[in-house]
Amino acid sequence: MLTASIGKSDNSRRGTTTVEFAIVCPLVFTFFFAAVEFARSNQIMNATSNAAYQGCRASIVPGATASGVIAEAKKYLDAGLISNATITVNPSTITNTTATVTVTVAVPLSNNMWIGPSFTGGKTVTRSCTLTREKTN
Repeated sequence: MLTASIGKSDNSRRGTTTVEFAIVCPLVFTFFFAAVEFARSNQIMNATSNAAYQGCRASIVPGATASGVIAEAKKYLDAGLISNATITVNPSTITNTTATVTVTVAVPLSNNMWIGPSFTGGKTVTRSCTLTREKTN
């Protein structure tokens, strides 16, 4: 014989939602923070490449100086909210006889992440660009 228990609640499944949430929540937050961190590291890599390229473009025109090249590269890094970058211009003195110029930009990830650098701590993004200078007669 079947009997219906109207008005009675089944306490055997009470709290299962809380337990499921306690198990799933840390995983979801870990994936979320990892996605944010890797997206920021990708943004830093792209901004570093752009800064090296734009700095190098500034170096190939006649009358360019190393300090002007560094300022141009820094402008692109500042736009990406990137700090503590090391910008190197080789050769350090650009003259009319300089054939090529190489700009190297190194950015430490641990100082530029939005969330604590759990996955990228201690890593440095380094990009460089070499271009031939324009000739003047």
